[in-house]
Amino acid sequence: MTKHIAPLPDPAGSLLLRELNHRVNNELTGAICTISAKAVESNDVAVKAALLDVVDLLHGYADVHKALRMPDPGHLTDAARYIQHLCFSITKGRLNRLNMRLLCSADDLRLEGERCWKLGLIVSELLTNVARHARFDDRHPEAQVTLRLAGNVVKCAVSDNGSASDLIVRGRGLTIVGELASSLGGRVHASCAAEGSSFLLTFPLTESEQRGAGATRVVLKRSRVRRAHKLQVPSTEDTVAGQVSLPAEEGGTGSGVFPSLQDGEGFRR
Repeated sequence: MTKHIAPLPDPAGSLLLRELNHRVNNELTGAICTISAKAVESNDVAVKAALLDVVDLLHGYADVHKALRMPDPGHLTDAARYIQHLCFSITKGRLNRLNMRLLCSADDLRLEGERCWKLGLIVSELLTNVARHARFDDRHPEAQVTLRLAGNVVKCAVSDNGSASDLIVRGRGLTIVGELASSLGGRVHASCAAEGSSFLLTFPLTESEQRGAGATRVVLKRSRVRRAHKLQVPSTEDTVAGQVSLPAEEGGTGSGVFPSLQDGEGFRR
């Protein structure tokens, strides 16, 4: 029976990207299966252990590749979750072998799918540079990724405590990083010192991302108001006791003694 395969939409030439992603997944899976089979067949304990170590390494590469999958370009993507998941995969697949600790912190941020993917590619490339080139001497290896939203500008910093002057030499990887940053409408500033290296990517939000950020701020503000309301509203018994005055925004003096949520004693707002 012949089945008709409906063509998928191909925005911005993503067909080739999906094909490349599919090919890499298949080749990694094939390599893992082949090496795993050889490990099972081997009667040499050392050979078996070495092959299984390679299998574990390839699984780590595959996890990073999956974490770098492009999100749906038609929707805003949770960039904080995307970057945190990517950092977890990179740590598990690459950095743990170097005993390197990776710290990741991110503001709540929504980006268009393709732009979030480009941000992930930049972070991945910069962390790969740290793993390959940084020299830590007697220091415990440590890297940090921070994602912040300052107004309508995204600031993403990747830093480490190693010394590697060759990190800022513009090779193929950093050239690609620069081009990716330009495609986001931003730039990358690099600095290198004896106590560590750092890269700071800055780029502006698009109009749709600004609307998403505005909606998020409204939700967070309402959530804070609700939490404050729950904390400040007294019980019926407290009201009867005459120990409470209304907040200033509701016609009161803005001061008062409220019941503690733990021990029944008052605290002053």
